[in-house]
Amino acid sequence: MFSFRKKHASHFNSDDAEQQKAKISELRSALGPLSSSGDKYCSEACFRRYLEARNWNVDKSRKMLEESLKWRMTYKPEDIRWPEISLEAETGKMYRAGFVDREGRTVVIMRPAKQNTSSHEEQIRFLVYVLENAILSLPEEQEKMVWLIDFTGWTLANATPVKTARESANILQNHYPERLAVAILFNPPKVFEAFWKVVKHFLDPRSIQKINFVYLKNDESMKIMHKYIDPEVLPIEFGGKNNVVYNHEEYSRLMTNDDNKMTNFWADAKTDHAKKAMKEHSVPEVTPQPSLVAAKAS
Repeated sequence: MFSFRKKHASHFNSDDAEQQKAKISELRSALGPLSSSGDKYCSEACFRRYLEARNWNVDKSRKMLEESLKWRMTYKPEDIRWPEISLEAETGKMYRAGFVDREGRTVVIMRPAKQNTSSHEEQIRFLVYVLENAILSLPEEQEKMVWLIDFTGWTLANATPVKTARESANILQNHYPERLAVAILFNPPKVFEAFWKVVKHFLDPRSIQKINFVYLKNDESMKIMHKYIDPEVLPIEFGGKNNVVYNHEEYSRLMTNDDNKMTNFWADAKTDHAKKAMKEHSVPEVTPQPSLVAAKAS
């Protein structure tokens, strides 16, 4: 007779705080030493986001995070400043809204029909700048943002090139995991369905689940909009009561101030890293033994 021993698999419970901490600690150890910017980026919340994106698999999360750190070291998203990409924003095709959703999360408004440039590289840099800025403006208790994408006036003629759409999806999913709370696609025309069939292939199932189609003339779908954003702060053009429009000059002043905040945030990272390194490599003080003190005194 053969004897079979039952394997006891350890089941991870993503709702268990202690198990989460153990996974985070394991991921932190697996990464090894980090640069000053990497150390600042890899907060406990950051580890949790990457673990969630890979279903708490430490090895897969480590690989994903290492790729992000390599990308950040090369692309340097924290160093992009408003004067470099302000041309992209002149028509208000993408900007951080002056209001937040019902949970206090940053809202990013996108208007694809207002596309005003053709450079793939600059459009990607602009997207990254907006993402970094949106994250910087999040309150401490929030990690995710809301996307409100307005398709008013959109046609296939001004559709984002497939190459740009693919890289945008790649950056959002692989380097900003678990940063999107919900995406509201507002008034997409019938012709958008063809474009959507192509774009969907670039998105993972988790991202697709966060996408909501909302139509101004459909009361039921507008309930989805109002579920996330209070009509009192929502602009009139989106079915709200707020009489506000994008003003490029005012927004430029806001972004200039935010650039200073960004500079200070990452400058602090270098200072904090240096202090941490000094603390780790400092020689501990040794208190002289009483007998030695007495010997010296005599």
